[in-house]
Amino acid sequence: MAAGRLLHVGNVVVDLVLDVPALPERGGDVLATRSARAPGGGFNVMAAAARQGLRVAYAGAHGTGPFGDLARTGMREAGIEVLHPARAALDTGFVVAVVDDGGERTFLTSPGAEATLTGRDLDAVTTGAGDIVCASGYGMLHASNRVALAGWLPRIPGDVPLVFDPGPLVGQIPAEVMRAVLPRVDWWTCNAREAAVVTGHTDAIMAAAALLEVTGRHGVLVRTGPGGCVVAQRGGPPEVVPGFPVEAVDMNGAGDAHTGVFVAALAAGSTVVDAARTANAAAALAVTVRGPATAPAAEELSAFLRQRGLPAWSHRT
Repeated sequence: MAAGRLLHVGNVVVDLVLDVPALPERGGDVLATRSARAPGGGFNVMAAAARQGLRVAYAGAHGTGPFGDLARTGMREAGIEVLHPARAALDTGFVVAVVDDGGERTFLTSPGAEATLTGRDLDAVTTGAGDIVCASGYGMLHASNRVALAGWLPRIPGDVPLVFDPGPLVGQIPAEVMRAVLPRVDWWTCNAREAAVVTGHTDAIMAAAALLEVTGRHGVLVRTGPGGCVVAQRGGPPEVVPGFPVEAVDMNGAGDAHTGVFVAALAAGSTVVDAARTANAAAALAVTVRGPATAPAAEELSAFLRQRGLPAWSHRT
């Protein structure tokens, strides 16, 4: 594959992260042990890919205000190109991410300017040789975005791969939007819970096989946390790609790290299984660090793989 870029048409928001001993009971309260704010949402995927040396561009909407400023600063510092001007009358939205002592996270989302993407915005975006488009189910929950994406994604050139991560609210994406987009998806990537919502199968291997019947021109990845992921490709049975045992402190952003590095590895010419293995390693490293955008740089990822007798990771540009 020619050297191109990741073109992300999802939502960049601001994460307001609270570490708590445990979630409070309904109507209760709990004191956070730590708080932070940082760009999140689609930013996490893009930052993960950019840290591997892949060119990245954000084709989503963003706002004017303190959250919009924070999001753009984060993208600029990560080397991510922002393709559209800021919306003048609306700030970027935010997500309250509550992380308990076990590293599990719970989210509350308040949409903002990122939920105002239009067909005109996307018609101004051009794709080139080697580009990979990444879309998120979050965008398909918003009235304006879903119309824009359902109209644009099926029209991107056939030689430009489309990677789709439906997200935890996959069950709320309108059926007509899914019908419009799914035939164009090259790679569907989600976690086991999301796969179960769509297929009814709690077994990741069965879920991956079922998803392959309805989506993924090339294949499906079902992430299984510490277990790694299941890869289902056309013409063969699903394959378990083992994960890497680590001591997790924060699972916020692990799936995004996995997706971003998987895309970067595909863009570099890795086989699908090798790309999935590299993504598993990136997700393992990401959960050992607190914060939403904790994907490792290529050098750290290579060292992690070498220590386990696996080939070092390198993005060829």
